[in-house]
Amino acid sequence: MSEKLHLAVEANKKSIKHASEGNKEAWLALYTDDAVVCDPVGKSPMDPSGEGHHGKAAIEAFWDNVIGPSKLEITANKRWTSGDYCCCVAQVAKNDLGDGNFTECDMLAVYEVNEDGLITRMAAHWDFDNMMEQLSKLQSA
Repeated sequence: MSEKLHLAVEANKKSIKHASEGNKEAWLALYTDDAVVCDPVGKSPMDPSGEGHHGKAAIEAFWDNVIGPSKLEITANKRWTSGDYCCCVAQVAKNDLGDGNFTECDMLAVYEVNEDGLITRMAAHWDFDNMMEQLSKLQSA
């Protein structure tokens, strides 16, 4: 018996693959036109309203400002599914800044997909202040 993979798990795996490869077009194609990306969830300089990036144009801008300039290695250590959701527990994004410097971001990411397996909402819970501390330490070193 073959085991069918959960659509949200597949979306998460593809998102990680395309982000790690720097493949903007393939990554954007994973999202519906009216999708929402909250990364991180809540207010931050990347999302002052705290309501997320709504729609393809805003998600593309998020790529251009955050993911595109990064050299990411992302791992999801455990995935739980429920309905149309996949919760990636202990997902880690490591950003290679060059010269042996990197930042590491522990997160819990939740992907919601539609019946076609396209992402309708992605919410990444992580500590923005911790990321700023890491960057500050690297700049002062």
